[in-house]
Amino acid sequence: MTSPIEQIVIRDPLWSNIRIDAEALAIIDSEPFQRLRYVRQLGHAFLVYPGATHSRFEHAIGAYHLARRATTQLTEQSGLPGVPAEEVRLVHLAALLHDIGHYPFSHALEEAGLPSHEVLALVRLRHPGIAGVLAETGIPNPTARVVQLIRGESRSPLQGLISGSMDLDKIEYLRRDARMCGVPYGTVDVDRLLDSLALVSPPGRRPTIGVHERGISALESLLFAKYQMYRNVYWHHAVRSATAMFKRAVRTAIRRQQVSAEWIAEATDETLMERLRSLPDTPIAHRLRRRTLYKRALDLPSSEVPDESGEWIAQKPDIAERLEDRLAADLKLEPGELLIDYPAKPTMLDVDLPVVFRDGQTGPPQLDLMRIAEALHASARRFRVFVAEARSVAAATILELVEKTADEIPD
Repeated sequence: MTSPIEQIVIRDPLWSNIRIDAEALAIIDSEPFQRLRYVRQLGHAFLVYPGATHSRFEHAIGAYHLARRATTQLTEQSGLPGVPAEEVRLVHLAALLHDIGHYPFSHALEEAGLPSHEVLALVRLRHPGIAGVLAETGIPNPTARVVQLIRGESRSPLQGLISGSMDLDKIEYLRRDARMCGVPYGTVDVDRLLDSLALVSPPGRRPTIGVHERGISALESLLFAKYQMYRNVYWHHAVRSATAMFKRAVRTAIRRQQVSAEWIAEATDETLMERLRSLPDTPIAHRLRRRTLYKRALDLPSSEVPDESGEWIAQKPDIAERLEDRLAADLKLEPGELLIDYPAKPTMLDVDLPVVFRDGQTGPPQLDLMRIAEALHASARRFRVFVAEARSVAAATILELVEKTADEIPD
């Protein structure tokens, strides 16, 4: 790097002092990264938790900080045998850039059917402000290798720090989201988790990130923190109502060719909402601005939804929209005035990293831990129907239509 600045310190409310090296600082100063200041971390959660206005910007810097802490700890513990110094630098940069492709309002637009933010990452990394910094590192193929880390496709032994069941992104957002929402649910023993990290070589597999047995209790706390945050914050009924309304408003605007997916990918939260409110016949956008949210007409635990019958709702937004409008017509509501929500994130509680036991042997996590993870995911999910105007709906009728639709979807 040609910059005379070798390192600066950023004050952060969560991690206190965060040291930023010259490479990372040059990326932070780039236009695509500065855009993250204006993309909220938790989408519409601020309508429920007023403090949840923090952005992807500070979260990404926090993930970078944890990446530096983790690699320092691993180096002091084992020297990271077989891991070149350039891999460590790439992991730091991948942690900083892992959310560079994010849409406005968190993950809502991926639920709406737009390409994932991991797919968009490559477009952002080709921006001269970032590509130039990566090229100056002198590392071979830096852009492609950072993208592989972000997408979980790298063969690096350190891949698990960026994408996995205990990646640093999850640890960071749980702590930060809980702090900013003012809730006690995101408690994670970060020091214990980082101290228990290990580079292990399971039988028949290449070296990967694992955890010492002494860190199992801290890993359990991570699982419960994620469960509590999904149940009480991310999937809170009012947050999900706002999210469902926002998705419908955006999908309608795209279908009318009033906005494009490409333009949305470059937008920020406010530029997108201003555009939606400026369009003709967009009552949902105006209701969101006033926080006049759709109300629950039906709210069921996942245990009352027939097995597998509702899984398509999160995966097939076009089909879900047609079913919504059919139900709306039956209730004498306008298209878009009835919305179905059944969020799914089956990997949110995955436990797939190897454990180093006290006798030095490695193996998979305890089976009980995996069973707990599955049970917690099922417990956090709710099947909901939101309506613009108060209506009575019959649970049996709606579930029957959901099941019938599932049967009609081609394999």
